[in-house]
Amino acid sequence: MQTFVRGAATWDVECPRRPSRVGGVTMAGFRVRDLETLRIVPHPAVTLLLDFGAGSAVLDCAAGGRQRGSMVAGPGLGSGGVVRARGRNVECVQVRLSPVTARAILGASPAELDGTVVSLGDLWGREASRIRERLGDVPSWQDRFALTDATLARRYDAGPPVDPEVAWAWRRIVVSRGLIRVDGLAGEVGWSRKRLWSRFRSQLGLPPKRAVRLVRFDHAAHRLVAGERAARVAADTGYADQSHLHRDVMAYTGATPATVAGEPFLAVDDLAWPGRGTAAFLTSPGSSGPVAGRR
Repeated sequence: MQTFVRGAATWDVECPRRPSRVGGVTMAGFRVRDLETLRIVPHPAVTLLLDFGAGSAVLDCAAGGRQRGSMVAGPGLGSGGVVRARGRNVECVQVRLSPVTARAILGASPAELDGTVVSLGDLWGREASRIRERLGDVPSWQDRFALTDATLARRYDAGPPVDPEVAWAWRRIVVSRGLIRVDGLAGEVGWSRKRLWSRFRSQLGLPPKRAVRLVRFDHAAHRLVAGERAARVAADTGYADQSHLHRDVMAYTGATPATVAGEPFLAVDDLAWPGRGTAAFLTSPGSSGPVAGRR
């Protein structure tokens, strides 16, 4: 286990030695003795948090909502800087799911989350409490990753896939890092614009234009964390200018680019997800065309 230190944040982090059997699934293990109030920064993936320790993470939303323990968050959770995490003696496996993969694993469309967070028990019923108990019983982090992966693979195989055309459109958005004109996606898959927009929103949880914006923001935010100047980041990531980047960062996080550059939530990615990049959001990476299915 490695130790991540950023400002006041000190977390123990573990990574799986083997990739998931399911495309679009990545995970990391966290042990945090004292999780001080942490800003949740919007992310293009669906987040699945599986807790098992003596304590538990708590998510507080500005509107007064609160979620504790194992939970699921839709793409873009935390927009506006309105969600904070805290807790003591937190031990958990955090899983990032491509929205394409999430529908089958969760047993529900990410659209039902719509940028919010729900208890895993609301989606999985008793299976949520069973996996919590099993994660606490196994002796090592690698065993926990294997148990988690087996559960996700079983659910994925039994769950409903998204349309191949929708998966292709998502892949195009992610591979381009949000630098793509979405109006051309319908033509690429041979659908009408109305049909693609409707299926994309209902199956992945956000419309194509919002997906483009979120993927672009995520790429830009991580470059800010890496220490790059805001002007260069804006120029390289598709923003009209530095002011445009500033407005987008403020809209997503409620903070300036300079503040976001120091966010532990983003900085830990290099340690927890060392292969972070487009692969984390994709599924069926070998697909060669817009009609290639997952099986």
